[in-house]
Amino acid sequence: MARALRSVPAILGCVTVAIFMLLAVCADVLSPYSTNEPSCGVYAPPSPQHPLGCDDGGIDVLSLVLIGGRISMIAGFSAAAIAVAVGTLVGIVAGYAGGWVDTFLMRITDYFIVIPQIVLMIVIAAVWGSSLVHVILVIGLLMWTSAARIVRAQVAALRQRAYVRRAEATGANAGHVVLHHVLPQLGPLLVATSVIAITVAIFNETALAFLGLSDPTAITWGTIMQHAFQRNAISTGAWWAIVPAGVAVAVLITGCYLMGNALEDALNPRLRSSHLALRSWRFRAPGPQSEQAAMSPREGTQS
Repeated sequence: MARALRSVPAILGCVTVAIFMLLAVCADVLSPYSTNEPSCGVYAPPSPQHPLGCDDGGIDVLSLVLIGGRISMIAGFSAAAIAVAVGTLVGIVAGYAGGWVDTFLMRITDYFIVIPQIVLMIVIAAVWGSSLVHVILVIGLLMWTSAARIVRAQVAALRQRAYVRRAEATGANAGHVVLHHVLPQLGPLLVATSVIAITVAIFNETALAFLGLSDPTAITWGTIMQHAFQRNAISTGAWWAIVPAGVAVAVLITGCYLMGNALEDALNPRLRSSHLALRSWRFRAPGPQSEQAAMSPREGTQS
């Protein structure tokens, strides 16, 4: 594990995520100007006083990116927590119960996988209403499928272990076996799954906010880019109003992805060549074909 975490990609990922988390915690202190009051001219270009320039309302872009990053990360972390929790519950029930319960839950999971998730998120968020809470719930409740399949396969394998068989033979009920013998073994898998899920959740939250489906009054990286795009920042040459937020999203997602892959390799090296590989969380373009293409060949044949 130590060797895997000492690799250059792992170090870069951990450092990147740590820096962004530190910036999010200290955003109020580090923001040079208020995000509620103008501090410069409309679309003022970058200057020593405003390193990232100003938006159409005369608000310092650096302050917006710092404050927006905190809310974007909270939204991404919350959505990922919901997705992993739901996926873990479904995976444990399906993998441990087996039989028709397993078949029923996995068919439901397959239906959700086939449906392009980002399209379904857009439809539900548009109907439900523009709210940051709605966006978090929509992402979390639609993004659980990969976690469910990974956990289900792992639980099905764990149930064949001798110590689980012995516990069942001694009369332990299913709840006791799951809590004391199965769930603890899923810890490393869930840690790596959560990191990768955060990556996808932040991307989805930014995409929905950019499309105007999140709370327009909440400052996130997505709403910063959406406001700038709507107010002709690109056509007026004010690239600084939209590019910094986009770069921040890209850098954080890359950092999370590198850290997630390193954790995956460190916590369970066997998953690198297994159909359980967490890289099935990779970004997928909408469409059933892309969903299938994102999976490894072995995953497709063994599920």
